[in-house]
Amino acid sequence: MSIIRLTADKPGMLNFSVSLSRPERGANSVVDDELQLAGQLDNGTNGKGMQYIAKVKAQLTGGTQTTGNSALVIKDATAVTIFISIGTDFKDWDYLSNVNSSLKAAIKKPYEQQKHQHIANFQKLFNRVSVNLGDNDSLSEPTNKRLISFHNNPDADKGMPVLFYQFGRYLSICSTRVGLLPPNLQGLWANKVHTPWNGDYHLDVNVQMNHWPLEVSNLSELNLPLVNLVEGMIKHGEKTAKAYYNADGWIAHVFTNVWGYTEPGESASWGITKTGAGWLCDNLWEHYAFTNDKDYLKRIYPILKGSAQFYNSILIKDPKTGYQVTAPSSSPENTFYLPDGKTASICMGATIDNQIIRELFNNVITASKVLAVDAGFSDKLQATLKELPPPGRISKDGRIMEWLEDYKETDEHHRHTSHLYGLYPASLITTDGTPELAEAAKKTLNVRGDDGPSWSIAYKQLFWARLHDGNRAYKLFKEIMKPTLKTDINYGAGGGIYPNLLSAGPPFQIDGNFGTTAAIAEMLIQSNQGYIEFIPSIPDAWKAAGEVKGLKARGGFTVDMQWKDGKITGYKVASAIPCKVKIKINGNVKDIMSVKL
Repeated sequence: MSIIRLTADKPGMLNFSVSLSRPERGANSVVDDELQLAGQLDNGTNGKGMQYIAKVKAQLTGGTQTTGNSALVIKDATAVTIFISIGTDFKDWDYLSNVNSSLKAAIKKPYEQQKHQHIANFQKLFNRVSVNLGDNDSLSEPTNKRLISFHNNPDADKGMPVLFYQFGRYLSICSTRVGLLPPNLQGLWANKVHTPWNGDYHLDVNVQMNHWPLEVSNLSELNLPLVNLVEGMIKHGEKTAKAYYNADGWIAHVFTNVWGYTEPGESASWGITKTGAGWLCDNLWEHYAFTNDKDYLKRIYPILKGSAQFYNSILIKDPKTGYQVTAPSSSPENTFYLPDGKTASICMGATIDNQIIRELFNNVITASKVLAVDAGFSDKLQATLKELPPPGRISKDGRIMEWLEDYKETDEHHRHTSHLYGLYPASLITTDGTPELAEAAKKTLNVRGDDGPSWSIAYKQLFWARLHDGNRAYKLFKEIMKPTLKTDINYGAGGGIYPNLLSAGPPFQIDGNFGTTAAIAEMLIQSNQGYIEFIPSIPDAWKAAGEVKGLKARGGFTVDMQWKDGKITGYKVASAIPCKVKIKINGNVKDIMSVKL
């Protein structure tokens, strides 16, 4: 249900018409004083796909309403409230009566009551986190002009990173709720019937990136719609695993949709990528890591186990290295040169496959111990882990190898940097635990460069945040914030931000917003190395003074902190049950007791 309120500062000054339209498969009409748009989409077989209906009704203060040409015509009104109720038969066979009842219920409530309820529901989520990075003099400037000003002189506007961070949280809150669908490539803001990339769920970084900011930014429950989506994929994924690989468990490839599509993509060069399932399992695991919710872990354990069963059953021995690897394999959407100068994309044991499988197996082993189940299967995974390639192998030039062999990439500035999955979102490459791999990751990023579509730049910002280089991470934030109006489909350099702060690939992809939101949070707090670290990647531009309240850390902790001159001056770590927790503050690691949340 959507409600629009229009008012005039003088009586009788509102004159307009309201209509609904759709370029295809939609018929509009007016029934009594109610505007309707209804139709049935094409399902690709018999044309009888999903049905939908939208209904619009207006309430006037003063003036008159008439109907004509399938529109509501408003004349001489002082105020108008427009009610819009929309529904489909997707998982709702009674959608027609539900649309009607929602419309009737909304019309009965006064507008101010509706607005108050909306604000309360929104602020219940939004007000959990506050961020202040210092004094700011740009608050009076319109957003479109402020974006340009920030691009010209970024250090003069310490509020823009805060605005963009909180805007990302706002987009998350607007995109989904428990029981609804998770945000896709365009979220709710697609303005075309045929959206770029079909507005689907890409599983080789994009839908995962959409969910990266949720846990740390205190919006944990907004991760649950993704769980529902994955649960709907399992039966299809089991059929795909058996049909394509004669394998156990379940698999998903490069993309899916609300009907649970799990088969490979149209082209082998990118469609054979089979880490979609394992990568989704990482997102599901993170919700447990941040909440310690054992009931939730019981819910997702069959999903994690099924994915691990698939990968464990398809691994084969690489004849050159002796490692157990996936084959065929690919590094998402990237290609390399063979020794004879030809190009290829299919290989054995791409690094991202090895990293995702290692992380997944470790998570299933941990879950098995926590839930006291499947000890035998856990032992099998433990044995397989010893035969996997290491989390990263270093090439002759000091970089992380993207493939099992030291191939040369055809585009060293490629938008994907999949072989650093172990750095983020996983914690297989860390500054503490694997310093040599961390240095190799830096060399990898330096060669890749800082440009790309917005989501790619955001991912690099996350990488540098994990590497504790705040100034480089902030440089990438400034790269993202380039003003642009471009809407052409772009696979290389570009990126940028539209005047309304939505991110450009171009065209618009919401993952650039969400990835940057996650990256800003990662600059302020990290908890992936066994302790909570305060301002681990703060840039010089933010060091003078700042305060953050309400960020989350793994283990179920809520963190507040203040700093001055780059040093923490105060903090609070809270949890539902007070317990001992390890923190890193101003370079020192120590144990403290959390306070009761």
